Amino acid sequence: MRAIVLTHLDRESPGRLAALAARRGLAVDIRRVGEGDRVPTNLTSGELLVVMGGPMGVADVGNPRYPYLEHEVALLGGALAARQPVLGICLGAQLLAHAAGSRVYPVTRPGPAGGRTPAREVGFAPVRYLGVDSEPVLLGLHQEEIVLHWHGDTFDLPAGAVRLAETDVCPNQAFRIGDHAFALQFHAEADAAMARRWAEEDADFVVAALGPGGPARIIAEAEEAASRMHASGDRLLDNILDRLMTRAAA
Repeated sequence: MRAIVLTHLDRESPGRLAALAARRGLAVDIRRVGEGDRVPTNLTSGELLVVMGGPMGVADVGNPRYPYLEHEVALLGGALAARQPVLGICLGAQLLAHAAGSRVYPVTRPGPAGGRTPAREVGFAPVRYLGVDSEPVLLGLHQEEIVLHWHGDTFDLPAGAVRLAETDVCPNQAFRIGDHAFALQFHAEADAAMARRWAEEDADFVVAALGPGGPARIIAEAEEAASRMHASGDRLLDNILDRLMTRAAA
């Protein structure tokens, strides 16, 4: 059994998810589609799909700079139709929502003049889980846990999906479709080194969200904050892997 992991940037790796998969004997096949690796046309028996994050978005589907996005949407759509096991993280969650027929659009908040202004969720902050006593992938988690947020887009909940997490800024933080497709808008897979690297390499995005001191703040708090989220993040990803591997073996 193997997990095919699609990455769009070197810094947006599977992180701790790779170690959790290896611990289960699940082979991890990383396809660096942002560097020219081809997107598979379909999943075969014993395979599950993980689509990672990146700075591009659903609005870039069709952009010749990112030809792989169209292929990813097609792959995700086929997997949904066949009830094959998939996990989307950040951009991957948005692509999954899009493939399921939902709208993906920028996050906004009320503006000072009464309109709406762009909003970005960036940094270590809580997420509220919905159904910690009833949803199998949320078992063992507290209702509120620290995660790493890093996004400016959000999505409508797909038809038939179950919402699993929320924040005040972004109500749709996670969802599942049946027991075969899962989406996480936030990053449970990140560690302190990844957070520091993102703050350095994606500093303009951080400044737009948090102000000039944002990158330094994330770098300073990364070690402690990441250590606080590892247990809950690993538990969530382990729970999801349980469901996906069961589906892949069916």
